[in-house]
Amino acid sequence: MDIPFIANRILQNTMQAYDKAVDGFSEEALVCMQSYHWPGNVRELENEIRRMLVMADTPQLGADLLSPKVLRGACGESEEDVLMELEEGNLKDRVEVLEARILKETLIRNRWNKSKAALELGLSRVGLRAKLERYGLEQDKLGNE
Repeated sequence: MDIPFIANRILQNTMQAYDKAVDGFSEEALVCMQSYHWPGNVRELENEIRRMLVMADTPQLGADLLSPKVLRGACGESEEDVLMELEEGNLKDRVEVLEARILKETLIRNRWNKSKAALELGLSRVGLRAKLERYGLEQDKLGNE
């Protein structure tokens, strides 16, 4: 599917239906949507965009408005992938897989605001930064994974 084209067309129709205007999607949101496999096809994409528009309080629909399952897709992980990763390795390895996933989802949801993410996770900003370095998590790497 050509996600950006279809998503923008759906957004135009949804804005008309809800009488609510936005400037479109952020680049990060489009990257996340392209990374997700959309098992429900266009209907699932329509529901996701409707949800984003209704929840939006900014002029642009960002990745922070995407549902957790789509964000997991942005991390390049399906539920099955995560479960398979968790079946292998020792406890430390398994915990690190989950920790990296939680960090990335939290950062996306908080628009990569590290102070907000650290607060939500109960970490200091320095502690969060150390974990991001440890797992190689950076905002500009999102589209390159």
